[in-house]
Amino acid sequence: MSLIILTGASGSGKTAIAEAIARDHAGRLAVYHFDSIGIPSLDAMVRDHGSPEAWQRDKTIEWVARLAPQAHKGKAILFEGQMRPSFVIEAALAARIDDYRLILVDCDDATRTHRLSAQRGRPELADANMMNWAAYLRREAQASGLEILDTSHLSLKQSVDNVLRRLID
Repeated sequence: MSLIILTGASGSGKTAIAEAIARDHAGRLAVYHFDSIGIPSLDAMVRDHGSPEAWQRDKTIEWVARLAPQAHKGKAILFEGQMRPSFVIEAALAARIDDYRLILVDCDDATRTHRLSAQRGRPELADANMMNWAAYLRREAQASGLEILDTSHLSLKQSVDNVLRRLID
């Protein structure tokens, strides 16, 4: 598998997994973060794309198109971000990428709250909106038959090992 895409709500562990893999395995694969493009204000998303959802869809399609040449060459790539699975599937289809694995990185609400509040110092992110977003992503992943990596009771090393196994499958 040359392309692994991790999606999930804040606090799920996807960025920590990607950062650990980038740090410890940089010579083996390329790691990209959706948020590295910058996140505009809601007003800018609406002005330029019509809605925040349309912005996320457009940027997901742009990202996957940007990764496609490397993926087509078989380069090992890990891409992570908070993207709706349906947008990733649409983007991969448009970029003619069929050899990829989309994984929802998830955790229970108590773990998410602890990670966002205690570990990141961002308790304002551990609100009902984030929990609803996580539940939405979980439902969409389940409906699409996607793999879900529940990091609630896994160490970072266990989560990283889980993803790395998929990259070398």
